[in-house]
Amino acid sequence: MKSAETSAFDAIRREIADEYAQPHGKPWIVGFSGGKDSTLVTHLVVEHLLSVPRSERVRPVHIVANDTLVESPLVIGHVKEGLDEIRRASTAFDLPVVVATTKPSPDQTFWVNLIGRGYPSPNRSFRWCTDRMKILPTSRYVRDQASLSGEVILLLGVRRSESVTRAGVVARYDNGARLNPHNDLTGCFVFRPIVELHTDEVWEFLAANAPPWGGSHQRLIQLYRDAGGGECPVITSKDDAPSCGTTSSRFGCWTCTVVEKDRSLAGFVEAGFGQFTPLLDFRDWLVAIRNDPERRLARRRDGRFTIARNGVFVPGPFNIATRKEMLDRLLNLQNETGMPLIHDDEVQHIRRLWVEDVLASTARNMREQGLVTTEE
Repeated sequence: MKSAETSAFDAIRREIADEYAQPHGKPWIVGFSGGKDSTLVTHLVVEHLLSVPRSERVRPVHIVANDTLVESPLVIGHVKEGLDEIRRASTAFDLPVVVATTKPSPDQTFWVNLIGRGYPSPNRSFRWCTDRMKILPTSRYVRDQASLSGEVILLLGVRRSESVTRAGVVARYDNGARLNPHNDLTGCFVFRPIVELHTDEVWEFLAANAPPWGGSHQRLIQLYRDAGGGECPVITSKDDAPSCGTTSSRFGCWTCTVVEKDRSLAGFVEAGFGQFTPLLDFRDWLVAIRNDPERRLARRRDGRFTIARNGVFVPGPFNIATRKEMLDRLLNLQNETGMPLIHDDEVQHIRRLWVEDVLASTARNMREQGLVTTEE
């Protein structure tokens, strides 16, 4: 007699097989964050492709990860290694799999916004990073595929029992059918094959079953042990944003200032990865200086002053001196650790923004002092 757990996975496999066999050509897009849930979905999908004859592998499957460019070094290394393994196996077994990684546009990276534009470090009330670095890049990929094929199916490793917040998100999408129209992406349907699984079931499966692309899930299991937390998942909607930067010990961006304490990065340090201590210190410094009035401009970037509804003055972006200090510290940190923390093109973009800001501020001051006039 089969256990309840085995029956649950048999049902999930049947559902995946039935959906893949539907008589249409909608491509699948699997959101892969490298964490346990997205890894499980990817495992089951690749497993299914291997189980059917080549003649029945008629629909392409895109396995898509998101790199914010400030991911925890251990995490992004794990993701890249996993994607490489999947890519090699797909080529070897002639699977219709496309492996891709989305990234923020050059104008919207974390460092360009923080150091270039002077945006205050993200917090719960001003979490500008999630939309620019996670939602927009992946949503752009989904839209591009939908425009090519008409419609796509997005497979996500979300589970109802993960949290109260997650259960609420699942409920908003749930229309009682297998596929649910995406709230924000036209032509995209969402498929959540593991939505009813519990955490213990996920871990037991991954520990007992080697990935179909080869190797084992031990690297993933060890990553969680070292971090003491969980992944920031691939998200394509603001409804999913609470999953990014919550009080739980999720691993994701090493620069995350939304949480009071980065427990996962601290967990890596405590697990023996002392080389990440300087990164932890830099992240804590970003938190500490955020609300220092001496480091913020009075005006917003559009030149306006801001007064909140309660009458409290809201300062503008970081001043140029603080932005220069940030960049100097970051470049020194990069040299000291030998880790690639910021790209050269980001530095160039940052310096261009500084010049533009200084010129704009100078012109505004001259107008206000009556030194120049604007012709009609």
